[in-house]
Amino acid sequence: MIRLFTMLQEYDGLPEGLLETNSRHLADRLGAPSLIHLAGAREPALFVSVLMHGNETVGWDAIRGLLLERRARFGDLRLPRALSLFIGNVTAAASGVRRLPGQPDYNRVWPGSQLAPTIEHRLMRRVVEILSERRVFASLDLHNNTGLNPHYACVNRLDNRFLHLATLFSRTVVYFIRPAGVQSMAMAELCPSVTVECGKVGEQQGIEHAWRLIDAALHLTDIPEHPLPARDIDLFHTVAQVKIPEDVSFAFAPADGDLVLDPELERMNFRELARGTAFARVRTGSGAVLAVIDELGLDVGSRYFGLEGGELRLRQRVMPSMLTRDETVIRQDCLGYLMERYGEHLPGSA
Repeated sequence: MIRLFTMLQEYDGLPEGLLETNSRHLADRLGAPSLIHLAGAREPALFVSVLMHGNETVGWDAIRGLLLERRARFGDLRLPRALSLFIGNVTAAASGVRRLPGQPDYNRVWPGSQLAPTIEHRLMRRVVEILSERRVFASLDLHNNTGLNPHYACVNRLDNRFLHLATLFSRTVVYFIRPAGVQSMAMAELCPSVTVECGKVGEQQGIEHAWRLIDAALHLTDIPEHPLPARDIDLFHTVAQVKIPEDVSFAFAPADGDLVLDPELERMNFRELARGTAFARVRTGSGAVLAVIDELGLDVGSRYFGLEGGELRLRQRVMPSMLTRDETVIRQDCLGYLMERYGEHLPGSA
């Protein structure tokens, strides 16, 4: 059965041939973002979203592999829990890009978004409405990232259920409340929800890790509410997003620009950097070369960076994440994030 709502297609059951279709051809098979409901032994359903960014294929590769394996083993899916699967930006996936020109970022337009309304906002709002009506057990949003990062999970609430779900994937967990409009924050109104970052595109270990997470979540009978022992989790808090303003030119050394970045900057990810660490070189007279935005939307660049002898240096100890060399991602999204350790904020830690 298929139902249409603006751009959204909704199915009860798998469309014919879907599992044989790779991410580049989903637009031909589906034509639009699609919400697919699959029956299982337990209700309510686990919600899994994939391809919020068209070039981040780990989620589709993992869920497709899991469902194909179950069908081959049992003759049908025989899921231990019902599953609702949302397949997002299929048109961007066809071109292997994060988003197409003129499209918003599909992971910035969920309820709570601060962007100007678009048809994609309506689409995501409808997805949330459907899941609210049907009820949902938990939510997983599956991503790749572009820089050198460990596999880690993200939560938007410091709630024991959310943290237990996150540590099914990794003991490294990041708490953030900005940027707004992300899937996990919208779904947190309905159920425990996490975002997982599964390393670079095409890495088999990332696909297998995501597969194991989905399988484990489908087999849960409930999600514990008791506190996690502090020794079982490394919790970090995202304190700021680092962006390069559109009017600032940037390059990776030895090339030149208003801002010259270290070609090895991705190696700073998830490393605690000392006060005074050189972050970049700045051309004289370039003005503000970074926008550093905190959870309240305030520019706090002067809190974290200072200019000394033409070098941008850290003013306090921080840990970066998701720093990337991908120039398209830097322009479409951000250069990366700054974090702090947050273990003392574990709820009722044991």
